[in-house]
Amino acid sequence: MYRPIQFAGYVALLLTPATLLASAVAGLPSLSAESLSVQTGIALTLTGTVAAAAERDRVVDELALDTAGFDRTDGNDVIAVTVGALVTYGASVGAELGPVLASALVGLAAGLALPRVAVPLYCGSFVGMASPAVFPGPEFVAVAGLLAGLAFVATAESFGGFGGKLGTIALFGCITTVACLGLEYGATSSPAWDLVPIVVPVAAVAAVATVVLSLHLELGTVVGSALVGTVAGIAFPLALAELGTTLATVAFCASFVGMSSTERLATAGHVGVAGGLCGLVYLAVMPAVAGAGGKLGTTAFVSCIALVGVGEVRDAVTA
Repeated sequence: MYRPIQFAGYVALLLTPATLLASAVAGLPSLSAESLSVQTGIALTLTGTVAAAAERDRVVDELALDTAGFDRTDGNDVIAVTVGALVTYGASVGAELGPVLASALVGLAAGLALPRVAVPLYCGSFVGMASPAVFPGPEFVAVAGLLAGLAFVATAESFGGFGGKLGTIALFGCITTVACLGLEYGATSSPAWDLVPIVVPVAAVAAVATVVLSLHLELGTVVGSALVGTVAGIAFPLALAELGTTLATVAFCASFVGMSSTERLATAGHVGVAGGLCGLVYLAVMPAVAGAGGKLGTTAFVSCIALVGVGEVRDAVTA
């Protein structure tokens, strides 16, 4: 039974970003007025499909091997994701830290104090970034966290090393909870394309900074990303008020690109390009699933898959 669950996890990692992109296009007030969003979505879908197909072949090969069933570690991971979601939601809403700073601080604390469960706790923190307009109480967050925890276990063999995978798992838990419980997303907004000149550079720098912290300074991916989120979450709003809040969110989003392994994004240049692309995707999906946790990570995941897909196409052409 474990093999079908793993394949279901792979499918979930495909459908979740597809849902985000489809929701972004459907939420546009006018397709003609926002043609850049549509074109961006088409390009991401086409290039991402190539990487997804390559990943499918790898997953199928893995499933052909003997695979152990669920164990205590899996159960602990499910619990950790759920706890991370509840703690972050409490810090974000109850303590009024806001979603970026709350998630970043939970990740930082987990990475430094609880390294064995830092990854699932950080994954859960993205669920906890959900707006109270979507999840009006912790009981809804607990359901989303539990579903994300199950998805965390099911996706263990899929898309390893892609930045944003944890957020995609979190978004899966959130959108599934919304659909099953008949909840509604927050108010939508149109993409702010006028911010491209500042959003793209901030995203590129944040992605590369995460790599420097996590790999070159050997702090690990969770601490590296969380540090970028913490600094951005404090500094940008203090310096730039409302625009600073947006840029803090962009920087935290791009930090997930920097969590990619070198097998997926080999150089800092690749990470920087994926980070810049992440900034564009962030703007393109602004109308989508507003207030759902994990949206930022899924944005990074889409960007990483798209860039890897471009590399797959290039290699196929030059082979």
